Amino acid sequence: MAVFFVRPDLAKALSDSLNPAPEVPAVAVVAPPLSALMDTPAPAPAGSVVTAAAPLSADDKALMGTQKQQQWVTSWLSKRYRVAGDAANMLVSTAYLTAREIKLDPLLILAVMAIESGLNPFAESPVGAQGLMQVMSKVHHDKFQEMGGLQAALNPVANIRVGSLILKDYVNRGGSVEAGLKIYVGAAAFEHDDGYGSKVLAEYQRLKQVSAGKKVPTITPMMAAAPAKQAPQTAPMASAATASHDTQIAGL
Repeated sequence: MAVFFVRPDLAKALSDSLNPAPEVPAVAVVAPPLSALMDTPAPAPAGSVVTAAAPLSADDKALMGTQKQQQWVTSWLSKRYRVAGDAANMLVSTAYLTAREIKLDPLLILAVMAIESGLNPFAESPVGAQGLMQVMSKVHHDKFQEMGGLQAALNPVANIRVGSLILKDYVNRGGSVEAGLKIYVGAAAFEHDDGYGSKVLAEYQRLKQVSAGKKVPTITPMMAAAPAKQAPQTAPMASAATASHDTQIAGL
């Protein structure tokens, strides 16, 4: 007892040996799935009743494509823009689902994303265009309100949805894909769009070939994305209409 009084550490060691504390099993830390981080479901109208999904129409099936086609597109974009496969899959899936909802070609949506941001969801231009589709969130702030406000502009799902709605509105307003792209890049008041429309449509054609199962190189000359939402330069460019004379965009 005198020893334990002088050396309390020995007393504690003896007590611990006689009454061992129960072992707490280690809990593995699991990162949340990418879908949970990026999920932004479209809000349902007030008072609406959620029902089972309607079967796909022929037009919907054409827009959605097959699973194999989506895999080809995902793999090609992942390699071309050096994006992780899981992330590329999420972006492609979101583009296809959005396309089905708003009746716009998913490959056109992906082509705009590629040229605008290089598939970087956190890209931001000097003039404030943000996200995958370089949406001017301060101009289109109302479209983000139902998705959480302006901070949702960098949410990939919200950005794709809002950007696609804006793109389709501009195409309808302009009367053609070329005119819609010119408005989208902010060049409506200028004679030329500095080649932006040609770049988007060229990427769109490549994606169409990939979707058809063709081997398309992932590296092409002058692949750098056009500066988003900047005033066009005075350098001459090839006409977008000429470059896409035989192009037919699904859903338009």
